[in-house]
Amino acid sequence: MANVVGNTPRLWGLVARELWRRTRRRLRAGPAYRWRYSGRTPERVLIAPPDLRLADPQIALEIYYGRFPLSGHLVETGGHSPFQIEVNNRAWVRGLHSFRWLRHMRAAGTELAAANARALVRDWINTHGSRISGVAWDPAVTAKRIVAWLQHSSVVLQGAEYPFYRAFLKSLAVQIRYLRSMAPEMPPGKDRLRARVALAFAALSLPAPASALRIATRALSQELERQILPDGGHVSRSPMVLMSLLADLLPLRQTYANQSEQPPPALIGAVERMLPALRFFRHQDGSLARFNGMGVTIHDRIAAILRYDETGGAPLLHAPHSGYERLSIGGTTVIADTGAPPPPEMSGNAHAGCLSFEMSSGRHHFIVNSGVDTFGISEYRLLSRATAAHSTATLNDTSSARFSQNASVNELLGAPLVAGPRSVPCERRDGKGAQGFIASHDGYVQRFGLFHERSLVLSHGGNVLDGVDRVFRAGGAPARNNGRDFVALRFHIHPEIELYEDGQGRLVLTARAADTWVFTVTGVEATVEESIFFAGLGGPRRTRQIVLSYKASDQPEVRWRLTRTKLGAE
Repeated sequence: MANVVGNTPRLWGLVARELWRRTRRRLRAGPAYRWRYSGRTPERVLIAPPDLRLADPQIALEIYYGRFPLSGHLVETGGHSPFQIEVNNRAWVRGLHSFRWLRHMRAAGTELAAANARALVRDWINTHGSRISGVAWDPAVTAKRIVAWLQHSSVVLQGAEYPFYRAFLKSLAVQIRYLRSMAPEMPPGKDRLRARVALAFAALSLPAPASALRIATRALSQELERQILPDGGHVSRSPMVLMSLLADLLPLRQTYANQSEQPPPALIGAVERMLPALRFFRHQDGSLARFNGMGVTIHDRIAAILRYDETGGAPLLHAPHSGYERLSIGGTTVIADTGAPPPPEMSGNAHAGCLSFEMSSGRHHFIVNSGVDTFGISEYRLLSRATAAHSTATLNDTSSARFSQNASVNELLGAPLVAGPRSVPCERRDGKGAQGFIASHDGYVQRFGLFHERSLVLSHGGNVLDGVDRVFRAGGAPARNNGRDFVALRFHIHPEIELYEDGQGRLVLTARAADTWVFTVTGVEATVEESIFFAGLGGPRRTRQIVLSYKASDQPEVRWRLTRTKLGAE
C-alpha cells in the first residue's frame, strides 16, 4: 500500500478513517449493540411516497419466473431463493438487496405480482432480517431498501395477512433504527445524503413523534448544505449523481407536502438549484454529457425529473462552483470540464478529464468523451477514467490525474484520485454573437513542469467552433525540448458519426442526412486512430478519434476549427 499512497498523507488518513469506520460498523452490528435496534413496531404505513424511477411490468414477469435482470447482469435462480444463492457480481447483489425492483411489481398491477413481491420480502426477512451482516446490511443498501419498501408498501402489503403485515413493519423499524445509528459513520458523499433522505421518508411515512421528524429534517438539511453546491451541482461533480439524487429528493419534497409538513428550506433550495444544473448538462437530444462517471442516459428518467423544473428558459451557461462551462448557439452545444477533481473521499468515480469537452449539433453528438460502461468490467472503468479517454490533451501518454492502483486501497475507497489539477482558473469570454472561455490546469506541473491551457469560442450562429490549445511552463515560458514535452490532442468521435477525408485533405464528420462538420488545424498533422466509446446502450462500441501529436517545444500553440457546412455545398 505504501508504494501507492506515497507522499499523500491525506489518502493515508482516508484509509485509516475508513478502516475505523468499518470497525465501528462491525461493533454496532454485534450483540452488544443489537438491542438498540429493537423497540416499538409501527402500527401502519401512513403514506407510500411516489417513485420517479422507470418501471417495466415485463421485468416483474421475468422476476416471477426466477430471472433477475439487475445492474446490467441477469441471474436465473433455478427455483431457489435469490437471497440464498451465491452470485459473483457485487453490483447485482447490491441491487437485489436494495429492492428497487419492487417498482416493476407495482407497475404490473396484478395480484400475482403483489403476491410475488410479498413472498420475496418475506424471504428476505427470514434470511437476513435477524442477522445484521454482509452486503444486505451495508448502510447504503439499507437506505435504498427502506425507501423502496416505503414507496412500494402498497403492493407488498396488498392482501397480506396480519402476521406478515407485522413482520414487515417490525423489520422496517429495525432497519430504520440501524440506519439512524450508522448514518453519522458513513463516508461523506451521495450515500450518506441518501441515508438522510431515507430517514426523512421514514419519519414522514410511519407514525412517529414530532421530534423524530425534526431530527431527521435537521440532519437532512445539514447534509444538503454540505453536498449541493451554490450552482446546483453535487460535490462529486458527476451528472449521474445529480440525476440519481433528484430522483429521491423530488419525491421527498412531495411527501412533505402530502403530509402537510413544510419542506425544509435547504431541501427546497437544493432542488431548485439542482434542476437547472441537470439541464445544464443536457445536449439537445436529452443525453447528459459524459463527465465524471456518466454513462448511458435513460431519457425517460430525465424527462420524469425535469417535469418538476418550473424555471423554464435556456439552461445556464456558467457553473463555476461545479467547474463546467456551456456554449450554446443555433443548435450547437458545447459542454466543457473546467474544474479541479472532487475531494479524494468523493473521487471514486471521478475522471482525469480536465479541459475536455463534448460538442453536439442538433440531436447528433459529434465530439464526445468515452463515458463509462456502468456495469461493465472494472478494467474498462479505469480505462474510461483516463485522460486519453477524453477530448482533451495528454502529455507524455499520462493522465492529468492519477488513480490508486492498489487493490486494498480501492476496496476501501473505490479507486480514488491520488493526484491531479489543483488550480483550474477559468475566464468566461462572451462577445457579440459569440460565446467562449479560456481555462488552464496544472495537472502536469508536478511531473513535467508544464501547464495546459485551452480556449473555446462558438460563433457565427453556432456554425464555427474555434479552439486554441497551449502547453507552456510557469510564467508562459515555452516548453523545453527535453523529451518530456510530447502532446496528444484527442477528439473522440461518436460511433454514429461518419469520419472521412475529403478531396482537399480535410477531415469531415457527418451524421447521415443531417449536419456535416469539417475539422481543420494549422501547423500540426491530424491523424485518425481507433477508439472505444464505453457509454453505448449495448455496451462498449468501436469508434474513432482525431489525434494531433506534436512536441510542445516545436509547437507551443495549436489552433483548430470545426465548421458546419451544408451537405454537397463544396
